Amino acid sequence: MAHQHAPVTSDYRFYISSLARSATAFVAMIRQHWDIENKLHWSLDVTFNEDRCRIRKAYAPENVAAVRHIALNLLRQEHVYQISLRQKRLLCSLDENYLLTVLSGAT
Repeated sequence: MAHQHAPVTSDYRFYISSLARSATAFVAMIRQHWDIENKLHWSLDVTFNEDRCRIRKAYAPENVAAVRHIALNLLRQEHVYQISLRQKRLLCSLDENYLLTVLSGAT
């Protein structure tokens, strides 16, 4: 359901696999995989506005993605402030001492 008054809908997916598991176990594995994928993509998009990035040439997209993943992991490891990742990123740009605190968490 998208919201309280929205109609309930169903989506169907069909998978072919040689994996010998019950349907319940298979569904759990698929949902876990997509949950991780969606959370990572959502975090990168909200924190770094990744969907609007127009870097397209050569190895630049892979390099920038790697730097974003490193930065995201460093921001997640920092627990001095209980603020959003986006706010932590902004604070890093405004406060050099906080930036060093975040970077020092990479030990």
